[in-house]
Amino acid sequence: MTYLRGHWQLLAIIVIVFALWSTPIVLPLKFLVVYFHELSHALMAILTGGSVESLSVNFQQGGEVWTRGGSRFLTLTAGYLGSLLIGVGLLLFALWGRMDKVVLAGLGVIMLITLLLYVRDIPALVICGLTGAALIAAARYFSHQICDLILRIIGLSSLIYVPYDIWDDTIRRAHLRSDARMLAEEIGGTTILWGGLWFLISLAVIGWCLVRGLGRESNIHFSRRG
Repeated sequence: MTYLRGHWQLLAIIVIVFALWSTPIVLPLKFLVVYFHELSHALMAILTGGSVESLSVNFQQGGEVWTRGGSRFLTLTAGYLGSLLIGVGLLLFALWGRMDKVVLAGLGVIMLITLLLYVRDIPALVICGLTGAALIAAARYFSHQICDLILRIIGLSSLIYVPYDIWDDTIRRAHLRSDARMLAEEIGGTTILWGGLWFLISLAVIGWCLVRGLGRESNIHFSRRG
């Protein structure tokens, strides 16, 4: 009961996001998590010595990144797990720090930089452009508490979406041309093996976040001054 009282706002966000999951209201969050997935592929390709040709996110909640060089194993692995870690990072920034406006604006700037460097299609242009601009505007005009709340919603949405997406794409529908399927074809193993491993890792990360990351209380105490 003490845990519930200390974190009731986060629990309420999770319930609301789940309740609205199939509605258009949550689409911007889904697009953002897909963007995190593709961004993670792109960053890992660059970090392992490769380059990025293009990055795309579409209105059907899908996306793709074309890369050249780098570690295929790490690049393919980075999609789901990287987007999960981005979500955890944003949530912990909101919980532990006071730089919510900076983080929110920084996320918007990264989206716009991605747009300028790698986006080649209209859907991704619209999604990255509008979302990036909206995040920067929110950081500029909203209070600290509201920016904190936005980061929590984004972070928790990623935590919710990633394990579900792994399960749906790599285990329940193992025939899909997913990251796990490509990894199995190029490295070895099976789609379900890689998907199951990623699924277990995602649950472990979420468990750590819930047990160790939240602390005794995470509720936002709203005040008149941001």
